[in-house]
Amino acid sequence: MAAHMLNMFRIFSGQLTSASFQFRQCRSCLQRPVPLQRPVPLQRPVPQPALLSHPFGSSAAFRQKDAEVQAAQALDRYKQRPWDYVESEEYVERYGSSAVWTGYRRSHKGGIPPQTTRKTCIRGHKICGNPCPICRDPNIIVHHQNVKLLQQFISPHTGMVYDPTLTGVCMKQQKKLNKAIDKARDDGLLAFHIPRVEFSGEDYSNSHDAVGVTPPPPFLISSQPWYKWYAEITPDDSKVDQVKKTYKAYLKP
Repeated sequence: MAAHMLNMFRIFSGQLTSASFQFRQCRSCLQRPVPLQRPVPLQRPVPQPALLSHPFGSSAAFRQKDAEVQAAQALDRYKQRPWDYVESEEYVERYGSSAVWTGYRRSHKGGIPPQTTRKTCIRGHKICGNPCPICRDPNIIVHHQNVKLLQQFISPHTGMVYDPTLTGVCMKQQKKLNKAIDKARDDGLLAFHIPRVEFSGEDYSNSHDAVGVTPPPPFLISSQPWYKWYAEITPDDSKVDQVKKTYKAYLKP
């Protein structure tokens, strides 16, 4: 009985010792000072651009940029082939089937329009307030192969180029039109009418001695002309007297 009680006391004391050791270890952990952690700085949100923050700004800017790119590409394409613009849908929507100068009216002071158009519409990088029909559209380029554009400035009845006071084209573009029309006619791109003239065979014949083969000079005889057609010419007496008076000092008596 005593031995049994001694064994129970040893077991109980061992468990009590281990429990007290764990308690002290836990207490030391609780009493140990915890190192302070630095607060993490808050990251401010990156401000977005005004165009992207606006609900419709991005799409409007994209459409505007896309339109500018398309216009630049079209302008470059029409510079290489200016005759394609007259056949494009953009030209039909803007002018329809009428000429580019139809309905144009130059702004001027007073009720009487000027007798001549302006010298040029573009001076350096400055454009006048009401440019001419060619200068107001950058896609219209005067070229001798742009036949459909040149035909708009030629009268279909007479074949003559319209006066700039009618079309309103400035003098600089009018000079380009005249050169392009002449070049197109020389290259056979524009048809033009040549009036038929009936030539007389007598007037333009090579059988006359004056335009034919010159005969050898005959022997000179007094009161005989050098060539026979000289005899057919009757000089004016007043002209002869004037010549004699002029050269009186040099004539022999």
